[in-house]
Amino acid sequence: MKKGTKRLVGGLALTAGALGAVGAVLMRNSHRSRRARRRESSATANVWARPGMNVVFRAELMPGRDASERTFRVDSLLPSGRVLLQGVVGEHAQREFEPVR
Repeated sequence: MKKGTKRLVGGLALTAGALGAVGAVLMRNSHRSRRARRRESSATANVWARPGMNVVFRAELMPGRDASERTFRVDSLLPSGRVLLQGVVGEHAQREFEPVR
């Protein structure tokens, strides 16, 4: 092969590699954004408590109290999935409460 032909083929190979790398990066970013959107929509759909909802602490955490004394209203939901309650100090996780029926 002549020197000019070798340079042309080498340049084409280099260009094809660069275009392939750019395409891979674009596809990866597109996949990430789709996955993030799916995660956001599923996160809002799978919320175990909502503001204004009543939750009941498990009896093991408050022994000797009736269910009505263990019931509190959710004030706000935190991004971590924990809740703030009205009349109770601190953050509380889902496992601290009786399952919702």
